Amino acid sequence: MLLALLVPLILAILLFTFVLTRAAIADRAKPTLESIGLGAVVSFFDTLGIGSFAPTTAWLKFRKLVPDRIIPPTMLVGLSPPAMAESVIFLILLGVMVDPVLLFGCAVAVLLGGLVGAPLVARAQVWIVQLVVGIGLVLAAIAYAATNLHLMPGGGTASSLSMELTIAAIAANFVFGVLLNFGVGNYAPTLVTLSLMGMNPRLVFPIMAAGAAMMGAGACVRHIQMRNLDMRVVVGLAIGGVPAVLVAAFLVKQMPLDVLRWLVILVVVYAAAIMFRASWLGRKEGKSPEATATVVL
Repeated sequence: MLLALLVPLILAILLFTFVLTRAAIADRAKPTLESIGLGAVVSFFDTLGIGSFAPTTAWLKFRKLVPDRIIPPTMLVGLSPPAMAESVIFLILLGVMVDPVLLFGCAVAVLLGGLVGAPLVARAQVWIVQLVVGIGLVLAAIAYAATNLHLMPGGGTASSLSMELTIAAIAANFVFGVLLNFGVGNYAPTLVTLSLMGMNPRLVFPIMAAGAAMMGAGACVRHIQMRNLDMRVVVGLAIGGVPAVLVAAFLVKQMPLDVLRWLVILVVVYAAAIMFRASWLGRKEGKSPEATATVVL
């Protein structure tokens, strides 16, 4: 089953790499040291589960490196190579330890949710979605902190789930795939949801990385063809991000479980803060897509 996921994923990565390389050569895109450094920093923490889109958005806006309207596609394409590297590394290092049905089901669910959710974007107010997700993350953080403090029973060492929880996890990942279209990343929600179900947090990484990579590959090829992005920044993010992923992946594999559990709480609180801020700005500034900041964790 792991091979059945790796083969299409690698084929998608090869196709994406070919399209990106050809576009970069055609545009004669020369990355700056700043974009390379940015890619390295955000991808390092992304591999630890922090997420890369939120800090990248903040830096690109603060430095005014690209126009606001092309920040989302520029980030999505530029940070997809590191995400793809994460998925392959985590699948090889940790994927064999995860229930194959859970791994394959969740990864495909993210992809399907992303495809289904695309037409829903135009009919929903993003700030409402962000507010709901923010509230959900806060509640999850409280529950997980209580578990770590032994105030409530909890798992945290499982490599598989019961049939009922597996179905629930797959359904949740489908929802996370839908939310990707609204600028809500799948890393933090997947990490906390499966951890609270009793999964070893370390083993959630291949699940969330594989889903993000499969979703990213399909969307990025289209963005590259549309050329609605800054190819110099894209190349810089990719060049800086992939080596950083290799370093961070080793830390995730070696990190003590109790440290990783507390990291989950930090991730969720950070994600909730970003969601609440984006929701407040979206409500204040109106429904304009250019006025509401896109946030992916």
